[in-house]
Amino acid sequence: MIDLIKQQVLEVAKKLQTKGLLLATAESCTGGGLSYWLTSVPGSSVWFERGFITYSNQAKMDLLGVRASTLDNHGAVSEETAHEMAEGILHNSPADLGLAITGIAGPDGGTPDKPVGTVWLAIAGKNLPVRAEVHIFTGDRQAVRLQAIAKALSMIDGV
Repeated sequence: MIDLIKQQVLEVAKKLQTKGLLLATAESCTGGGLSYWLTSVPGSSVWFERGFITYSNQAKMDLLGVRASTLDNHGAVSEETAHEMAEGILHNSPADLGLAITGIAGPDGGTPDKPVGTVWLAIAGKNLPVRAEVHIFTGDRQAVRLQAIAKALSMIDGV
C-alpha cells in the first residue's frame, strides 16, 4: 500500500503542477497522513497549499465552517459533512482544489449503520461540483487509514 501511495503522490504532483492548481486537504480519521504523503515530495510547496487536521467536531466547525446542524443530523462521518469539509477548504484557503476525509478508522467507534472502516471522501474545486463517495475499508486502524489516503489520492484523477 505504501508503494501505491508513493506512486499516486508523484502522479498527483505532476498533474497539479502541470495544470497550475493548488491543493489543500482537510483530514479527520487520517490525522494528517494525507498531507504527510503529499508533502513528502520535494517541491510540493508549488502545488500543496495547506492541510487542516479537523479531528474533532469543533475543529470541523471552527476551521472549515461545517454546520453544527449537519453534525447533529448526519454525524461527522457522512456525505453531508465530507461535502461541507471540502467546500470549507475552498472558503478558508486560496486552494483551487479541496480534498476531505472523514471516517471511522477503529478499532472502536463503529455502529451497525457506520461500521469501523466507513470513510467518506469529498473533493471540491473552484470550477467543479463537489463529489463525495463512501467506502468501507477493512483491516486494522493503520490499514483503514492507508486505504483512505490511497482512495482520496485517486479522486484527483478526475480533475
